[in-house]
Amino acid sequence: MLLWSLLVIFDWPTLLAPSSVFEGESIVLKCQVKQNRKIKTMSYYKDGRKLFLSKYVSNFLIQRALFNDSGQYHCTISEQLVFRLKKTSKAVKIKVQELFPPPVLTVSPSQPTEGTPVTLTCKTWLPPQRRDTELQFFFFREDQRLGPGWSRSPELQIPAIWSQDSGSYWCEAQTVTHRVKKQSLKSYIHVQRVPVANVSLETQPPGGQAIEGGKLVLFCSVSEGTGNITFSWHKDVTETSLGNKTQHSLSAELEILAVKESDAGKYYCRADNGHRPIWSEVNVTVRIPVSRPVLTLGLSGAQATVGDTVELHCEVRRGSPPILYWFYHEDVILGNSSASFGGGASFNLSLTSEHSENYSCEASNGLRAQRSHVVTLNVTGPDRYRRDLVIAKTLGGLFGVLGFVAVALLFYYWYQKTSGGSSAYNASRGPFSPGSQESTYSSPLPAVEELQLMYANDETTHPSPLTVTEELQPAYMNVGAADTDVVYSQVWCTQQTEGSANIRKTFLEIKDSSAIYSEVKKA
Repeated sequence: MLLWSLLVIFDWPTLLAPSSVFEGESIVLKCQVKQNRKIKTMSYYKDGRKLFLSKYVSNFLIQRALFNDSGQYHCTISEQLVFRLKKTSKAVKIKVQELFPPPVLTVSPSQPTEGTPVTLTCKTWLPPQRRDTELQFFFFREDQRLGPGWSRSPELQIPAIWSQDSGSYWCEAQTVTHRVKKQSLKSYIHVQRVPVANVSLETQPPGGQAIEGGKLVLFCSVSEGTGNITFSWHKDVTETSLGNKTQHSLSAELEILAVKESDAGKYYCRADNGHRPIWSEVNVTVRIPVSRPVLTLGLSGAQATVGDTVELHCEVRRGSPPILYWFYHEDVILGNSSASFGGGASFNLSLTSEHSENYSCEASNGLRAQRSHVVTLNVTGPDRYRRDLVIAKTLGGLFGVLGFVAVALLFYYWYQKTSGGSSAYNASRGPFSPGSQESTYSSPLPAVEELQLMYANDETTHPSPLTVTEELQPAYMNVGAADTDVVYSQVWCTQQTEGSANIRKTFLEIKDSSAIYSEVKKA
């Protein structure tokens, strides 16, 4: 009995605990005694500080060991014998090893510029004994989470970083069991901005060749430049902006939906991302489609006849040169002509009997083709043309002869008046006697007077100015008394037949002759 009591008194508890664990793992502390006794209390201590007190035999569990759980551990028991006895175990040193060090955030490139990709890496490592431990990572900027969430990849790709993305970045690493989580130190990332360069202004349609009524697009672009770029468009170096756009892009466009003729001119594009702005320019010309042409026919006379030449003139009021004109008779092309500097064009056509009916013209400058209204032309045929020409010539000749006769009569009247008149025959009134020598002739023609004298002398053969073809020749004679105021002019005709002598007959003896008497008062 005494021996058993001594054994109980000198039976000290033993603390069972691992000497080394990794953080995040559990630690079980067990205070063990050799004999079952009536233990009143059991306590566990770390570095002299009580961790746990129990009124019965119990183990102590550290659910998730932390790096600061390393230290000296022991346990104590108290039991009731004759008196209360307290016994303490030997101390056991427990070392909690680091599963992985706090991660380090690295940035590549270390000094990124706007618009470039950036790679964030959360670097850490595991001890050889725990290579199979799985970790996951999370990235942060300021108070904002980046990426899709926890990922088993230690890298995060940012496709393009901008100046407003500058700030403090860090990452976290943890085991998939969430027992160990560690955070990196914060790293400040400064995103550098690249100034805009090589601005260019282009148009659609290309070359600044806009069409009136169509759409004009102004494309403004830069070869480089980061951050928000503000593009603005101006016309003829005016302060007034036609429009502006601010965006994360190296290009922008401005549309003019309906171009007017007044929109022609010089256009400018301005690009700026906060450094110094740069400009580009382009010259815009507005081409005008042709209007409906007007066809006119130019004739040399009042009416178109066969053989005439007609000028077909086609002209548009509006349209950018060069303009090509086509001329049509009905729907058959007669020809074409070009106006390189604008205006109209002409086509000369020699008319035939087939050139009547409808004429038209068409104008085009490559933008639009327009057809004129129809103009009708009637061409007179050749028979009527010749008849009208003969009539015109005949009437012209007749009026010429009448004019000449009128001038001759006026001259004769003037001559007689200035010379005192012709001498009168002073014979007594009576029938005309061909043998009378005192007869005088008012005819100024010598041939007529000679002819009368030949007939008065009864000459059977005489040189006569009359030819065989001239059958009748008129003769004039003034008859009247010298003391009277009236002079009668007697007119007769002589007729000569072939192979016979000249027969002299007075005008009154010819049966079928007509006598004409003219009464003239003396002045």
